Amino acid sequence: MLDPKIFKDYDIRATIPTQLDQEGMYQLGLAFAAHFKPQNVAIGRDMRNSSPHFFNELTKAFHSQGINVIDLGMITTDMSYFAAATLNVDLSLMITASHNPGEDNGLKVTTKGAIPVGGETGLYKLRDSLSSLKQLKSAGKSGTTTKHDLWDAWIKHVLSFIETQNIKPLKLLVDAGNGMGGVITNKIATKLPIQITPMYFEPDGNFPHHLANPLIPENTAELKKRVKSEMYDLGVAWDGDADRVYLIDDQGEFVSGTTLGALLADYLLNKHPQQKVIYNAVIGRVVEEIIKSHNSTPIRWRVGHALLKAKMREENALLAVEHSGHFFFRQNFFCDSGVIALLLALEIISKDGHKLSAILDKYRKYPVSGEINFMVEDKQKIMQNLEETYQTTATSTDWLDGVTVWFPDWWFNVRPSNTQPLLRLNLEVNSDKIKITEKVKEVVALIETQGGKRVEE
Repeated sequence: MLDPKIFKDYDIRATIPTQLDQEGMYQLGLAFAAHFKPQNVAIGRDMRNSSPHFFNELTKAFHSQGINVIDLGMITTDMSYFAAATLNVDLSLMITASHNPGEDNGLKVTTKGAIPVGGETGLYKLRDSLSSLKQLKSAGKSGTTTKHDLWDAWIKHVLSFIETQNIKPLKLLVDAGNGMGGVITNKIATKLPIQITPMYFEPDGNFPHHLANPLIPENTAELKKRVKSEMYDLGVAWDGDADRVYLIDDQGEFVSGTTLGALLADYLLNKHPQQKVIYNAVIGRVVEEIIKSHNSTPIRWRVGHALLKAKMREENALLAVEHSGHFFFRQNFFCDSGVIALLLALEIISKDGHKLSAILDKYRKYPVSGEINFMVEDKQKIMQNLEETYQTTATSTDWLDGVTVWFPDWWFNVRPSNTQPLLRLNLEVNSDKIKITEKVKEVVALIETQGGKRVEE
């Protein structure tokens, strides 16, 4: 089974085995061989139950075409990017479905030099070539498999982003959600004086406690409660493949992507002023304000890691931030990394000397709605109707990524999901005169009257 619908804008993601089974993964391996014509391919995997089987199928397919496989073992997704940047490989594949349920799996694809492959940069062409795979013949000589332990090199690399002597013995409560976060946390904990209390560190593709998706509030409820009641300096929540990290401050409050992005931008631009920083279309206004305060250049761009990485390279940007918790660093080959973001946060807290909640006060200026999702039939029509509704009262609108409607003291963005029949609403208020609850109610009502059905993702 190989359902063409599993090819997404940013990666390959499927429900197993109804959309993708072992034979389908073998066919995918042949498709990668034919399309990219690699000599050496690095393959890493997460802790999902189907990941070892999919690794075997990819390996068989590549070997049949005379292609060598570098077995990276069980790693985090950002390590797969690191492999593409530092090893002698033409292609790096990560078997993962990120924060999705355990019955899902997929692939994230990167070419030599840590260049991401998305729908428009290769995945859709690869999908469309599947019908010609039957013509592929086995190579005369089989490829080989070599195991490669990337962990020591990766830990050395990520620690280079901080001065380890600055780190104080902070108390961290860390929820790995039975994903890869427990593995990377244990690795860095041996190099720093931090005190770790683990929650659900055992990698388990069944996710027996909760999904490794910290953006769902119920998944961080226990963590938030314990951080405050047991007086930890901060809480840490990882997504499944540990390329994203989310912080809980000492008061048990969730730290949004906008807030952490503003903190990182402020800190890094103090060290490296007059740089370019990229942020996506739904990041809050405080990030732009922070960038400008350092006489640096803010660049607003479309949502999506492949799009942001390409724009970073084009602009040679120092940093890029996404509302969803992806943070990209120039010195990390323009790639995102959750552990680098965490290490920088630890250094900031250690050097500042105040509690994280106090440090973040200056960045939590504006109330936000959080992302609100709607199941809709005609995404484009609803977005156009929203623009028309506000055309006489809005300061401006833009279509950088979905539709953004700007007012002097509030704004909202409604953009289509790239993977589901959803519209996503983000709204922010920038004045004490405006109540966010009223504005959210207003825009939600407009979407619902046009057939949108609010859903929890």
